[in-house]
Amino acid sequence: MHVGHRIRLRRTLLGLSQEKLGEALGITFQQVQKYERGTNRVGASRLYDLAAALDVPISFFFDDMPPPGQTEGQPSQSAYHSGFSQSRKAFETPFQTGISSVFSDQDASLFSRKETVELIRAYYRIPDPVVRKRVLELVRSMAPANEADTQD
Repeated sequence: MHVGHRIRLRRTLLGLSQEKLGEALGITFQQVQKYERGTNRVGASRLYDLAAALDVPISFFFDDMPPPGQTEGQPSQSAYHSGFSQSRKAFETPFQTGISSVFSDQDASLFSRKETVELIRAYYRIPDPVVRKRVLELVRSMAPANEADTQD
């Protein structure tokens, strides 16, 4: 299910429909839908094809994945597992520095929302950088104050 969620996230960020992604992979949009919902498992060769079609490393699909036996958002309870795979650092991605993610789980989930993607696309369609900056300032002025915003 996590891999399917990541497929959907990247597909929507690229503005691809399930049909277009399916065409790129040589499968139907229904199969893409099944992958995204977690109904069907994604095999290794298909994952390789998806990474190429979505222009991401294969590790992208496993970023922020909870440990085995743990659901997302649930605190880790597996103290008895101390094998190599559990004790090594995760591969770094553009969204990570060191071990911890730059985004909280709540912030990261915002990027999978259609509204967020539409807002970002509309913002970058504004041709004048001065107007874009004013729009950003307007939106910031309308939002409640946030500690992170005051540090910019």
